[in-house]
Amino acid sequence: MGRKENDEASASVSSGNDLPDLTPIARDDVGDERIRPELMTTPKTTQVRWCDLPNKDQLFILSLCRLSEPLSNVCLLPYIFYLVRSVLPPTLASSEDDQAPQAAARISEFSGLLVASFPLAQFLVSLPWGRLSDRHGRRLSIVAGLAVSVLANIGFGFSRSFGSLLFWRVLAGFANGNVGIMRTVTAEVVCERRYQTKAFLLLPLVFNAGMVASLTLGGCLAEPVVNMPWLFGPDGVFNTSRNPAGVAWAVAFPYALPALLNAAVLSCCLIIALVGLRETLPGKEDRKDVGLKAGEAIMRWIQRILHRRQQYVKIDSSEDTFLGQARLDFEKPAPEITPDARKELPFRGIWTRRVLCALVSFGLLPLHNSAFMHIFPVYLSSPPADNGEATFFAFAGGLGLRSSTIGMWLSAFGICGILLQLFIYPRLQARIGTRGVFRVSLFLFPVTYATAPYLSLLAGEGDGALRWVFLGLVVCSQIMARTMAIPSTVILLTEATPSKTVLGTIHGAGNMLASLSRTVGPAVGGYVFALGVEEGVIGLVWWLYLVAIALCALVWSYLMEGDGN
Repeated sequence: MGRKENDEASASVSSGNDLPDLTPIARDDVGDERIRPELMTTPKTTQVRWCDLPNKDQLFILSLCRLSEPLSNVCLLPYIFYLVRSVLPPTLASSEDDQAPQAAARISEFSGLLVASFPLAQFLVSLPWGRLSDRHGRRLSIVAGLAVSVLANIGFGFSRSFGSLLFWRVLAGFANGNVGIMRTVTAEVVCERRYQTKAFLLLPLVFNAGMVASLTLGGCLAEPVVNMPWLFGPDGVFNTSRNPAGVAWAVAFPYALPALLNAAVLSCCLIIALVGLRETLPGKEDRKDVGLKAGEAIMRWIQRILHRRQQYVKIDSSEDTFLGQARLDFEKPAPEITPDARKELPFRGIWTRRVLCALVSFGLLPLHNSAFMHIFPVYLSSPPADNGEATFFAFAGGLGLRSSTIGMWLSAFGICGILLQLFIYPRLQARIGTRGVFRVSLFLFPVTYATAPYLSLLAGEGDGALRWVFLGLVVCSQIMARTMAIPSTVILLTEATPSKTVLGTIHGAGNMLASLSRTVGPAVGGYVFALGVEEGVIGLVWWLYLVAIALCALVWSYLMEGDGN
């Protein structure tokens, strides 16, 4: 017992307030952060490595499931300007008006609606998904969401009207309203506090990786007849019918290929989840269905082929099995579960002051980040303007970049964000705490947004090198801030949870609020962007909306100190 207590004390020293507290006992987090530098000097502090995480097989499957949202949501961003232009009536965006500010403004408005429809659907179903998973289990909602995502991606790829695009985007949003449940499963799979900081970095890390791949593939695979003529062009390998315009279906549906690839990847993730993802809802961990039984049968068949016959016995780790066929609870510590911890909290008792403050902070981040993710590709795609008589605030135009160039730029710096999340974030968080890292990112956001529109003044032919350097700084700064902010908000929200029994509800509510923010952000941002284009002030949306919301989030992070955290 003494050794166990010492290990737990060492874990609390190494993680401090930055790890989610899943017990119903409140803690003074501000106090923890203030004494953290003194505690960090203890010789018992150990650093958790990625290879030390328990239940790696379940975390791997959960990570694959997490790919559903970035693949379904952000893949269209590099080519959204051209996609919306291709489906709008000629009276709104005709080919001869492509260079006109009015056409760019209308495209911005409609693309904002298209982007906002996905998180709006998530908002409507996030809390019901969370309550359903708290009552009937996590596995069903995750598997069902993947199946619908596959269908929605296929339908979106073959849509050639704005109405049908909107329908399939909404359906994909309904399917991905279970993001909060995946965060809950992470907390239930990794129970020991000393592992949870690393574990809670995993899903944002996979999300960033999915965004990188999705942006790259979306930009390169859109309009394959133009971007890959050697495969889909008139003389392309796949043009077996020798159609003079190129592969027939690629000409008829120029934006189908990225969506079809997304559907193929998610189909593989769905199959793996069906046969390997185990239930983690407390009290129902031993429940098995046809998919899990099929997974066990597949593993026994593979073992017979490989002549590795094993006798299944109870083990203390599921790391020696594939697809997590060992019971999860053998790898979990045996927590002391009190009668109060088992008792389900009433719905009204969930929403403590601490939870509400964390939820507000959780929702403010996507309110500006999602708007940036929509506005920036549209801004880069917009045709440049003559700014010979520009003033410090009054100038217009974008950069006129192609979808493939935009996708490559965003994905290249997304890789930098992944490296930052892997190697810098854990060390920085160990030194200044979760709240400290969060505030660093909140300082970066307004500075980035305030300077970004000045790229328009560098759109001339003679400013090529300087334009690319400035563009790189803007993208790198925003991605760095986003990479540090997202896992911090997840950890802070989990810490605020009053009881482990309501984790699904809390994260469902967080995902619901974040979805509402991701709905409002692109819609309002697209409207203000269009207004700025019409008035000849391209920076209007950056200064009037993005900077304002980012400053509100920064101020709120300091006001949270008064909530008892």
